[in-house]
Amino acid sequence: MTAARRRAAVAGGLLASALLAGAALAASGERIGTVDTAFQWIGRDHDIIVEAYDDPGVQGVTCYVSRARIGGIKGTLGLAEDRAEASIACRQVGAIRITKPLRKQEEVFTERMSMLFKRLRIVRMVDAPRNTLVYLTYSDKLIDGSPQNSVTAVPVDRATPIPLKP
Repeated sequence: MTAARRRAAVAGGLLASALLAGAALAASGERIGTVDTAFQWIGRDHDIIVEAYDDPGVQGVTCYVSRARIGGIKGTLGLAEDRAEASIACRQVGAIRITKPLRKQEEVFTERMSMLFKRLRIVRMVDAPRNTLVYLTYSDKLIDGSPQNSVTAVPVDRATPIPLKP
């Protein structure tokens, strides 16, 4: 095997490892429902999807995210790049329990919006003085992200202080 082929094999292995590691961080939401926005002759219609994400670090908090999905042939095959707009609403759905200290800011969910380059991200921030969890959703792209975003907050009862990692 030539040196060039060995380098190519190593590079291919590293790319595959990076893609697998990224997939491990991805979280898929539980689909709540969809609404069609435009009819497509071939493939699924353009739609808006609503998904629920339970915060993995805070029991009792669920985030609901709505986002547009492109239909047609490309959308059906998973080749379309969905639009960057998303909306988020996080709510207390049970008793809030935080089992381990939280980071001041942490990405808690990520989901692919295009074949390789675009991701929907949800970041949890802790507003310690107000004992509140703040959630931000936005999309990013390998080359150029989007400034479009949405934010929501879940106040936590002062009797349950939010523990922070040092």
